Amino acid sequence: MYEKNIGTKQKALRVNLDRKIYGSFAEIGAGQETAAMFFKAGGSSGTIAKTMSAYDMTFSDSIYGVEESGRYVVESRLVKMLNKEYSLLEKRLAEKRGPDTTFFAFANTVAALNFQKTNDAHGWIGCRFQLTPQSGYNDVIIHVRMLDNENVLQQQALGVIGVNLIYGCYYYAKSPETLVLSLMDDLAPERIQIDMIRFSGPDFAEVDNRLMSLHLVKNGFTDAALFGPDGQVLQPSEALYKKHILVMRGRLRPLTNVQLDMIENGLKQFKAEPDVDESKVVSMAELTLHNLKASDQGIDEKDFLDRVDILCSMGQAVMISNYLEYYRLVAYLARLTRLKIGLTVGIPNLEYIFEEGHYEFLPGGILEGFATLFSRKVKLFVYPTLRNDAVYTCNDFQLPPTLEPLYQYLVRNDKIEDIRDYNEANLHISTDSVLEMIQRGEDGWESMVPDRVAQRIKDKCLFGYPCEVEYVPIGQQVRQQQSLVD
Repeated sequence: MYEKNIGTKQKALRVNLDRKIYGSFAEIGAGQETAAMFFKAGGSSGTIAKTMSAYDMTFSDSIYGVEESGRYVVESRLVKMLNKEYSLLEKRLAEKRGPDTTFFAFANTVAALNFQKTNDAHGWIGCRFQLTPQSGYNDVIIHVRMLDNENVLQQQALGVIGVNLIYGCYYYAKSPETLVLSLMDDLAPERIQIDMIRFSGPDFAEVDNRLMSLHLVKNGFTDAALFGPDGQVLQPSEALYKKHILVMRGRLRPLTNVQLDMIENGLKQFKAEPDVDESKVVSMAELTLHNLKASDQGIDEKDFLDRVDILCSMGQAVMISNYLEYYRLVAYLARLTRLKIGLTVGIPNLEYIFEEGHYEFLPGGILEGFATLFSRKVKLFVYPTLRNDAVYTCNDFQLPPTLEPLYQYLVRNDKIEDIRDYNEANLHISTDSVLEMIQRGEDGWESMVPDRVAQRIKDKCLFGYPCEVEYVPIGQQVRQQQSLVD
């Protein structure tokens, strides 16, 4: 049961008094704040086998090995730390304590705020642990961004989230959603954000990490989460580092032929830009929390996974975000890369972007929003729409006289461009109409979506398609697949 009001010191003390829990701490980059909290709580000798902090790179490389990238605040470094420290626990203590102890290794590698306050403070934190003696281990790994403006405050926040992680691993493991929620106990998103989480191990076989990422965004712990085309969760700043990014936003329920045409032809034009290296391009579909909410009942998690599965099967990376306004999405992406960013939009999206009412809360109004949205390396690729049986493009775009000069400025400065190659036969397709046909079991919708999408909808009874499918939990699916391979 989730104990919302339990404090950090009480959590550390409870762990210290649990004689089954025993392990080591390895913390690099912001002191040894997590271990310090267990020491200060009292009774730490019952929990701590070892604490260490190899700050010197030569020492660190000697202990954990050399990083090929030359970077130390990366997930691969964290995993090496967990591997080393946990294996030492088993090697040195398994015979003496193994039958009665659930071992853990806690590690972090962090770049806290420097003296000049010029760096992006972030870090990787992980806990490897057993839930029962002599059992296999589980991992919970998170990536955090630290937002406090003082180094000492960042250190304190790291200590709190470290205690929360260890406590959650042992006392909330049976409810991963609760574990995620508890990570921010005694903290606020204004101080620290969690933009990636990954569960693995025998006790988390049925956990879908994409859903855990959705919980991060839904609970306000981060504004965006990212999955690769293989469905695996990614840490955005690492996955998009030094990449050109092309994004298409939509409900994508389901992905239709017209949306696939938008993605493919938008990508073709983006790659043809003179300042774009096509070998460094990442194409993403973006789902906002607003678009995930099908009704007042909130987010249908199965529907969310269905959409992600389909997009990934079509080779797309998928982002979920809490950025309703396009300029906020661009501001976020611009923090991750200095290379060119493209947005593939339809005419209705362009109309939304130019509605001044969306910028009333900004002191500078629409000009302030556009200063971010159309910054130096951002461009909109606009897909046409069908209106009154005629193709409607950027040349037909109608605006109030006060905004027309602004629009012409953006067009003439190569910030807005029509997608030239498009399949006019697809323009009549409406996502809402396709969804209604699917849910009513009508014929004909199959020709309006990619063949692979149609087959998946029928096989899995997605989006309300009237059929019956046996539900198999995700973890069981994995075990079935493994047994087939074996």
